[in-house]
Amino acid sequence: MAGNRINRINEEIQKELSSLFRTLKDPRVQGGMVTVTRVDTTTDLRYAKVYVSALDKSQEKDLIKGLKSAAGYLRRELGQAIQLRYTPELQFIADDSIEYGAHILEMLRDPNIVKPANPANADDADDADNESGEDEPC
Repeated sequence: MAGNRINRINEEIQKELSSLFRTLKDPRVQGGMVTVTRVDTTTDLRYAKVYVSALDKSQEKDLIKGLKSAAGYLRRELGQAIQLRYTPELQFIADDSIEYGAHILEMLRDPNIVKPANPANADDADDADNESGEDEPC
């Protein structure tokens, strides 16, 4: 039961924050399209991690700084819109799930362009396999 309530609260916070972002006058936030991808609220409703994604990835750091500076205003407005005992403290986190999804889609379209997730570790793993003297399985 409690999990369902938290999910409903997360959805409501996500919806309200999306509409509140349009009211912000900070040029760092107004500069591009901002999407709230998901919200994770703690069970005691004290903290909420708000995952945001920007259309222009080069402005993402400025966007997060702008949202952190407006966190007090957003929390106050959120408290008026959502009637909860505690209004959660907002923590903004850059979300790269859209970029990751685009990368997966690109790999599905052309499997020959697969890039390792961490090229430095991939080379080390290959060297370690070759040092053991075993041949790689086919």
